[in-house]
Amino acid sequence: MKLSAATVLLSIVSLAHAVAIEEPSMAPIRREVLLLERQNANNGRPVANGACCIAATSKKQDVCTVNGAQGKCVPANTANCGGRLTCIANAKLTCNNNVLENGRALCRLRAGA
Repeated sequence: MKLSAATVLLSIVSLAHAVAIEEPSMAPIRREVLLLERQNANNGRPVANGACCIAATSKKQDVCTVNGAQGKCVPANTANCGGRLTCIANAKLTCNNNVLENGRALCRLRAGA
């Protein structure tokens, strides 16, 4: 089987464009999200990464990550997410362990946070 130099060059260029380029600072966050998904943190639903949770998928109190910190999906309307839930870091949440929502303690954005 013979391949021309143009075919080989085109294949290499196509492969180079298909490879995802990732910033080194994002690798630990991506690994943490994948680890949470493997641990079935949200009962098979994907773990949101960023200020907004996943539309029509994330439920209240689902685990998420925002700015490298673990958090929960809550109705907060602080990140222009439209109708989606907002991922709020655990440090900014107030939780009531006596009230459950979707099987987890009810958490909401702390006033003034």
